[in-house]
Amino acid sequence: MIKATFSSLRLPRPSGTQFLGQITRPTRSQETTRYYSSAVAATAKINKPVTFTESSYLAQTKSQALSNPELPEEIQKNGTTKKMNLFQAVNDALGIAMETDDRAILFGEDVAFGGVFRCSMNLLDRFGGDRVFNTPLNELSIVGFGIGYSSHNKSNTAIAEIQFGDYVFPAFDQIVNEAAKYRYRSGSVFDCGGLTIRMPTMGVGHGALYHSQSPEAFFSHVPGLKVVVPRGPTQAKGLLLQSIRDRNPVIFMEPKILYRAAGMFADPSLKFSYDYIIPSKMLTIWYS
Repeated sequence: MIKATFSSLRLPRPSGTQFLGQITRPTRSQETTRYYSSAVAATAKINKPVTFTESSYLAQTKSQALSNPELPEEIQKNGTTKKMNLFQAVNDALGIAMETDDRAILFGEDVAFGGVFRCSMNLLDRFGGDRVFNTPLNELSIVGFGIGYSSHNKSNTAIAEIQFGDYVFPAFDQIVNEAAKYRYRSGSVFDCGGLTIRMPTMGVGHGALYHSQSPEAFFSHVPGLKVVVPRGPTQAKGLLLQSIRDRNPVIFMEPKILYRAAGMFADPSLKFSYDYIIPSKMLTIWYS
């Protein structure tokens, strides 16, 4: 029987002279050169300009805005318009939802002071701290609380905000295994249909790894969820109101590049006083 020891298994170590002799010292020019995985043109830019005035997705005139067939007929005939970007449309929809439903609550990281994208501005002052409040930095708990509140009473409406869609994954189990299946597992005895989960998603040009992801594909394969991605301010307002009032759990994903970039050439969306929805037409996924 051969007994091996650590010392007998050691590889021979080169002497300092032998080791240093294998190293070629870089030249001065090499020391000051940064190496990248591929060559990039000197004129390359991370943020390429988006010409929203030429976009076919955003209405540029009053007549274009009011001729939108997604809008109610009465508004198409008698509505007025207002320049509005997407975050203003979201803020307006949240205000209308809270005003017309006294059991609706809005919660998430930093929503009380208006949110990092200002989508919940002034809502704390309008509706108070019992209905608009901050949560700990814990996405799993945010969604879990929303499921609990909306399932406790079918009249309850929970509007949860995930600060960035990239951070929704800690809550993936709560969304996929609890929210999506709540009605099915009970044979429709109980559900969490009053739950809407908002989150900014997609790239904006400088968001890097954890602020540029598009997780909609994960959720669009889950029975029991509705996934909504609006293309502009008019759609954002109408679809968000529809999502909040729909008695099914909804993932509402807001393209963050449109929050303010669309503001300079924003869709002449409808005045704040208008309350309108854009029906889902029984779709599981709404890509407006």
